[in-house]
Amino acid sequence: MSKDKAETEAKPKGKLKKLLFIGIGALVLVGAGAGAGIYFGALSAHEAKPEDQYPKLVVRGKDAPAAEGDEKDAAPKVGTVSVPNDKFKVDPRKYEVTYFAIPDAFTTNLADGSGFLQAGISLSTFYDGKVINNIKRQAVPIRSVVLMVLSEQDPALLSTSQGKQRLQRQLTAAINDVLREKEGFGGIDNVYFTSLVIQ
Repeated sequence: MSKDKAETEAKPKGKLKKLLFIGIGALVLVGAGAGAGIYFGALSAHEAKPEDQYPKLVVRGKDAPAAEGDEKDAAPKVGTVSVPNDKFKVDPRKYEVTYFAIPDAFTTNLADGSGFLQAGISLSTFYDGKVINNIKRQAVPIRSVVLMVLSEQDPALLSTSQGKQRLQRQLTAAINDVLREKEGFGGIDNVYFTSLVIQ
């Protein structure tokens, strides 16, 4: 009988040890998972700086973005985050220009209904490839705003070089407005005509 009594007393102790071991193992796993989540979350937050989302000026003759000191006018400090200002004129002797041709020409009726206008355009920027990617990503709203600006034109004004230059400025402002609204940054320096037909 003493043997049976010893076995029945050992079974509860063994079950208790198993439950305690499983509980401790579960706590260790939960703690390790939480620690890994905190570590990798902090690591990714450290790597993705807010100022990294903005395009950077490209120094002439180099592939790298401008150094922090070179773009002091382009990116004034607000608090601790660098917020670029794409509304100032960039010195073309100091920074590299990139051109991007809009693939299809734009065709629209003119404001007075007397004819139509067909224009091919290219855009220029002194900023890195992020601006070109933004243009590609926002192609539909950009096409829409360009067509609206073109359709408001007076054919008599477009027959002069001053009228064409005015249209360039209007298109530049309209495209930058779309990019600022959709992407938080414009970056287009100028619009160039690759073709312009008024009939």
